[in-house]
Amino acid sequence: MDKSPDFYFPAPRSSNYCGQCGTPITRRVPPGDNRERDLCEHCGAINYQNPRLVVGTLPVWEDKILLCLRAIEPRANTWTLPAGFMELAETTGEGALRETREEAGVEVALGKLYTVIDIPMVDQIHVYFLASASNGNVDPGPESLEAKYYGFDEIPWENLSFRSVSSTLKHYLNDVKTGQFDTRYYSLEPSR
Repeated sequence: MDKSPDFYFPAPRSSNYCGQCGTPITRRVPPGDNRERDLCEHCGAINYQNPRLVVGTLPVWEDKILLCLRAIEPRANTWTLPAGFMELAETTGEGALRETREEAGVEVALGKLYTVIDIPMVDQIHVYFLASASNGNVDPGPESLEAKYYGFDEIPWENLSFRSVSSTLKHYLNDVKTGQFDTRYYSLEPSR
């Protein structure tokens, strides 16, 4: 069983004060809703907590896969696909391209949506696109110690960062054998 962690950052994000007026918040089910929310009894604002979206690419150049060695926690000094949290006012594709440039210094042509992985225990969704690199050059940014293209038989499986990364890589290697690159959607259960 894969023992890589499931997430980038811990899930708790609750706030103690209203983002609208600064009044202390209350946690309860608002009228007409079906779950507890952070509410402001003063101004009525509801602070919805929604899953965080991690977007990235599986970049390929000459039958090699680009991986980045993480310079930051969590999981510093482990290999990952270039990915990170989506920013406001960008599409999933724009975020995946940005993260690839930031982490690896690589320009890629974005391919099809490849994996969508729900990780409910940490309130995250990881989305990876297939991508073609324009050349073999890399220029890692500050979040990466190194960026490197790996042949299929060279992937450092024992030192991968997250299960979403290892799962996406395993799907890709199987798809290379069959020639069928279908988009996959699934949910990761907590690792034991």
